[in-house]
Amino acid sequence: MLEEKNDNLQEADGKSGIEISDSIQNDAIETLSSETTAENEISPETEIENTAEAEETNHQTALDAITNSNAEESEDETLKERHDIPMQDYDTFSLDALVDELKKLVHTDKAMSVKDHIEEIKKSFLLQYNHLIEEKKEEFNASKQDPNEEFEYHSPLKSKFDEYYNIFREKRNAHFKHLQTNLKSNLENRLAIVEELKELINPQENIKDTLKHFNDLRERWKNAGAIPKDKYNHVWNNYHFHVENFYDYLHLDREARDLDFKYNLDQKQKIIARVEELVNETDISKAFRELQDLHRIWKEDIGPVSKEHRDAIWNKFSELTKKIHDKRELLFESQRANEQQNLEVKKGIIATIEVLATEKVGSHSQWLIQIQKVEALRNEFFAAGKVPSDVNEETWAAFKTAVRNFNSFKNSFYKDIKKDQNDNLNKKMALVAKAKELQESTDFGTTTPIMKQIQEEWKQIGHVPKKYSDKIWKEFKDACNHYFNKLKEHKSEENGDEVAAFDNKKAYLDILRAYQLTGDHKTDLDAIKLHIETWKGFGKVPFSRRHIEGKFNKILDALFEKLSLSKKETEMMRFSNRIDSLSESNDTRKLDNEKIFLMRKIEEVQNEIFQLENNIQFFTNTKNAKKENSIVLEVRKNIAIHKESLEVWKDKLKQLRNLGQE
Repeated sequence: MLEEKNDNLQEADGKSGIEISDSIQNDAIETLSSETTAENEISPETEIENTAEAEETNHQTALDAITNSNAEESEDETLKERHDIPMQDYDTFSLDALVDELKKLVHTDKAMSVKDHIEEIKKSFLLQYNHLIEEKKEEFNASKQDPNEEFEYHSPLKSKFDEYYNIFREKRNAHFKHLQTNLKSNLENRLAIVEELKELINPQENIKDTLKHFNDLRERWKNAGAIPKDKYNHVWNNYHFHVENFYDYLHLDREARDLDFKYNLDQKQKIIARVEELVNETDISKAFRELQDLHRIWKEDIGPVSKEHRDAIWNKFSELTKKIHDKRELLFESQRANEQQNLEVKKGIIATIEVLATEKVGSHSQWLIQIQKVEALRNEFFAAGKVPSDVNEETWAAFKTAVRNFNSFKNSFYKDIKKDQNDNLNKKMALVAKAKELQESTDFGTTTPIMKQIQEEWKQIGHVPKKYSDKIWKEFKDACNHYFNKLKEHKSEENGDEVAAFDNKKAYLDILRAYQLTGDHKTDLDAIKLHIETWKGFGKVPFSRRHIEGKFNKILDALFEKLSLSKKETEMMRFSNRIDSLSESNDTRKLDNEKIFLMRKIEEVQNEIFQLENNIQFFTNTKNAKKENSIVLEVRKNIAIHKESLEVWKDKLKQLRNLGQE
């Protein structure tokens, strides 16, 4: 009974291609590990015997992988279709891609054909989503203002995922309910058939009736339906045991029995021939799936062969099965090597994040760059693919720890910024209060510079917490706009007076152009001063028409040139007139610039005088000092001119400063 006793196999996952469940791989690893440990403890005298036992164990493992796959698919035939759906590396998918893939799979007619795929998608989705939630929660805790505020995060992607997964779960539960109803009944029917087989070996019955009964039982067996996978081997082995007993011990028509044996032998030889071809198949996953089907046919559809061929043909079949299984194991080894490479990539990513979690960054813009780097590394981590299952949890935990440390490091920076922002908030709120206090003021001359200063201070203050930014900016802007709108209305009311002043000055220019000096110095000087006072009396003109002041100054310059005034007097009168004009326009910026200009001119002239006096000192120390030549006289003349100019500049500065004290 070698061909049947070798059918007690471990449970396989039946996945598409070369992929098997992690638990089965682990079981295989644990089995090998335990065998290896035991082997190490065995004395040298029994080493050869143990090697043979190990070979037999490996041989049996190959058969077990087939039998258990068939046991699982025998329980639920819809599982066979999962081989037609490629199992992808869902760990490399983004959250969006995982939801799209889930949506596509849940609409498959047979839920169990996509069960393993959907569970892998669920595992990958929850890993990424839970990591995202942890990051969002850390960000929330670092930025929340109210300690009583609770963390909430709603993701449309999670809602879609739950919706599609619930559809699958409902379809799966309905399928299980229907399946479980039939499995128990089918098992009872098959066990009943086995019991009837036992009773067939009865020499008292007519052989023809017995044979007819036997054929009926075989037909009933074929149509009995699926049974629980954990009962599959036991029930099938019992059935085949009693079928062989029927052939071996019942006194049947030897010719009919031999024809049946011959037919079965021919069918099994054809299967062996096909398996020999499959050994050279390049698509190992495809070869294994077909081998699985051939084992099912061998066991379920073809009867026994004669005893003389029974062990030999089964050994041939099982040996070929082991060859394909070994090639499949080599493919698993290659897959595990890829997983090891993925592990190294992920370790490198984790190490890079750990370094970023220690780099000191001093500005928000630089932190944005760091955050983008970690986000890119995070995407690389998920795209790197699977790692060995025994280190999967450890690798994932190390990744989460690295990201969490980075976030903590980042949050500590933003906590300091938060303190600064709260200080800025207090400063800006003080400016808002001041602006509101002044927004109704009608003392425009005093208030306008203050309001402008407040606006400048606002610009110099840094960011405030985003929660309050828009609110306080609106309050500040509304207060400023309210004041400056009032100022604009006030200027509009004054505009009529300014236009009248322009018209008066324009008419007065014609009078001034026609004015002729009398020739009497005092009379003409008093007249010019009177013209100046009259001009000032007209008041300010609109800003856009201030060019008329330049025309007035040109006429004055022409009159001053005709007067027999000293250069200093002329300069001072011109300067006085220009400064009065600036003063009336409240142009403090130009007045300040004028003051700076005068101070620089005074410094320049003083430096020039100092240089000239040094030159004179040089000449006085020479042998011919008593005889001053023309060069020395020219230098002395320049010194006198510069000193006179210096007095003018100083008088101008004095006049300007006195204006500021009035």
